[in-house]
Amino acid sequence: MSGKSDRKNGRTTGGRFGPGNPGRPQGSRHKTTLAVEALLEGEAEALTRKAIDLAKAGDLAALKLCLDRLAPPRKGRTISFDLPVIETSNDVSVALRAVLGAVSAGDLTPDEAQSVAGLLEVKRRALETVELERRIAELEHQNEKS
Repeated sequence: MSGKSDRKNGRTTGGRFGPGNPGRPQGSRHKTTLAVEALLEGEAEALTRKAIDLAKAGDLAALKLCLDRLAPPRKGRTISFDLPVIETSNDVSVALRAVLGAVSAGDLTPDEAQSVAGLLEVKRRALETVELERRIAELEHQNEKS
């Protein structure tokens, strides 16, 4: 089987992709995007003015469009609530109870709690990895003594 890319689609004669990325070249843009940009070229100012005029006239869709451009919806916010110190994997369950309590109290949204829980899961896995490495090193040390 040849490793050489013999076909136009970037695949080798064996059907596998050759080295590199055979997909769309970096920086290239879709034909539709280029066509839309060509149609809008030189019209951005007039279209923006029209959207603003429609919004002022009470068009709710135009108003939403304008407001979304002025103040886009936030994708996240800084949150603050009491979270216990996490030094062992057992501490993670205590921290999760604190997260659920913050949701119950209305201090966190369920989406925010899910994000925090994801961070706690990463912390738990890191703690477990460190613990496993310690235990393996201890077993290897005991094995060397035998």
